[in-house]
Amino acid sequence: MIRSYLFVPADSERKMEKALSAGADALILDLEDAVTPERRDAARSLAQQYLAGKDDVWVRINPIDGNDAAEDLDAVMPAKPAGIVLPKPRSADDAAALADRLDALEERHAIAPGSTRILALCTERPGALFALEGFATATPRLSALSWGAEDLAAAVGASRNRDADGNWLPVYELARSLCLIAAAAAGVSAVDTVFTDFRDLDGLSAYAANARRDGFSGMLAIHPAQVAVINAAFVPAAEEIARARRIVTAFAEHPGEGALGLDGEMLDRPHLIQARRTLALAEKLERDQNEAE
Repeated sequence: MIRSYLFVPADSERKMEKALSAGADALILDLEDAVTPERRDAARSLAQQYLAGKDDVWVRINPIDGNDAAEDLDAVMPAKPAGIVLPKPRSADDAAALADRLDALEERHAIAPGSTRILALCTERPGALFALEGFATATPRLSALSWGAEDLAAAVGASRNRDADGNWLPVYELARSLCLIAAAAAGVSAVDTVFTDFRDLDGLSAYAANARRDGFSGMLAIHPAQVAVINAAFVPAAEEIARARRIVTAFAEHPGEGALGLDGEMLDRPHLIQARRTLALAEKLERDQNEAE
């Protein structure tokens, strides 16, 4: 499971090297918003060099309906990125179009077919919000959906996307919710968007905890300092794991019961599903940590 995706400008060797020690579950080399058009060729070359021999490094290309995307893919695919981040898709058809290009490039470069995954930033264009259901059948390569508030705000002409207390305004809360629901419908991970105030780690901690509560499995990060906070937020607490075990045990001891009481609360099958999910997550994180050591 990927809890943290750290964006890194692909035109900065210094930042790319620094990102290696940040502890992120995955890095995203950014060829889009973080790189000016004048530096894009240099960034592609640096990205290709950086990718060689590394795991869990993704690349955000430019929008698939523009001229730069093909050059981005031609440059980085020989180095076998873990996945491609698709910005500003107009609909799931853009994810399918990217998948077709990846099919051809994997064959050209002797890469295992279907191994390059796709993470789509599915809410950055207003019209895309009306077509999110298409991601459920777009491509088997799709592994995650995330969303963006900055590009959406620019597209609708808004001067800001949060209120005075830092809460999402209704349009962006809607986009966030639709992303989460679309990911669930597609059976892929839902990844919450960036927390832009990288100095406010307490605020990030609260936001990330709420994201996990709501059903997101990870977050995008824009600064190395955010990574540890995000990773910690997406690990079930000890008391949560203990309660999940008690729920699973209670249902196992009463196999014919569709609902039962525990600690004064009535529980039914959805609670059992969530408890099993919590335990599976905790076990996977423990395995990943053991493998890393």
